[in-house]
Amino acid sequence: MELVCKIQNYEWGKIGSQSKVALLFKNANEDFTIDESKPYAELWMGTHVNGPSCERNTGQPLSEIIAKHPEYLGEKVAKDFNKELPFLFKVLSVNKALSIQAHPSKKHAEELHAKFPDVYKDPNHKPEMAVALTPFEALCGFRPTCEIHRFIEDIPALKKLLSDCLSLQNHEEFLKNSFRKVLTTDKVTMKTTIEELISWLRKLDDNDQKKYLAELVQRLDSQFPNDNGIIMVYFLNYLKLEPSQALYLEANDPHAYLSGDCMEIMACSDNVVRAGLTPKFVDVDTLCSMLIYKGQQPKDKLFQPIKENEHISLFKPPVKDFALVEIRLPSSTREYKVAPRDSASIILVVEGRVKTNISDLKAGSVLFLPANNVLHIREVSEDVLLYQGLANVF
Repeated sequence: MELVCKIQNYEWGKIGSQSKVALLFKNANEDFTIDESKPYAELWMGTHVNGPSCERNTGQPLSEIIAKHPEYLGEKVAKDFNKELPFLFKVLSVNKALSIQAHPSKKHAEELHAKFPDVYKDPNHKPEMAVALTPFEALCGFRPTCEIHRFIEDIPALKKLLSDCLSLQNHEEFLKNSFRKVLTTDKVTMKTTIEELISWLRKLDDNDQKKYLAELVQRLDSQFPNDNGIIMVYFLNYLKLEPSQALYLEANDPHAYLSGDCMEIMACSDNVVRAGLTPKFVDVDTLCSMLIYKGQQPKDKLFQPIKENEHISLFKPPVKDFALVEIRLPSSTREYKVAPRDSASIILVVEGRVKTNISDLKAGSVLFLPANNVLHIREVSEDVLLYQGLANVF
């Protein structure tokens, strides 16, 4: 069945027709008019109460359809996830940095929800995966500790702020203490630190290796002036993903998306613990207490897919809640059967047009496919890119 899904107009989204979210939604909903002054940040596909999808012809919410027909989920999914769809599928169009954040584990989410239900609104964990649709920037995971130490030693503004942390010999204690000090520094001191940092960066020769983060620091300062989170570019790995490259963000993994468009899939939750680059509520104590203080190389943050065949790349993370399938079919394809899975799935057409056994689909079309059903592609008129979100039970 074809779905009509929900757009979220968060202020960090790309504006008007610059947004892939807006363009995909417009292409599938011809009566929709893009407002060129408005941000279009996320397209939500699934049953989450903050953005539920509905069957296109009847308007019936997908959650009601699944409640009446739990067999659509697949036997194992229905059993493991209380007869509910366990994932939320999204497209993101990022114009302005999202907050420095992490997501709690299942146990921690239950504790936070019990104590602060107005802030942490459900008891579920929120591991997530992002696959780039366009060149995509992110901060993700702590840099190697020696690299952070070297930044603090070499950059005068950071050394002034964090000199007392340099003497800590234990890598974890050094990382924990310096990270926390940045996020808890008062606004007056941080303003001075950022101003001194940017002034120093501007004086560097363009060929100086120390200048490679200068553009990012200045960009974040233009978006969130003098924010403590700007300093995180020296603590977290700075990644530039090409289309089809992926990140997997497990519980307690610090990160921030910076720019670009991506597919995103996650456990069906909206739990976020924030600590910088945001006007929203920040919870520094909770974030600092939950993180795993371990440095990693940037390449270790990239998540590699399984190549099932020449057309299929399967991103299969170490959680049951979700997996993601990338399907690429050239226009020369006469017909193709998308393999049946033991889970219900949601399929988005990102590029191209296809005729299938269910309906004719084009870029922006969203399909709900019950477990063990076959999507039979009968005709491909343009090169096609599909993404399929499903539970990771196979």
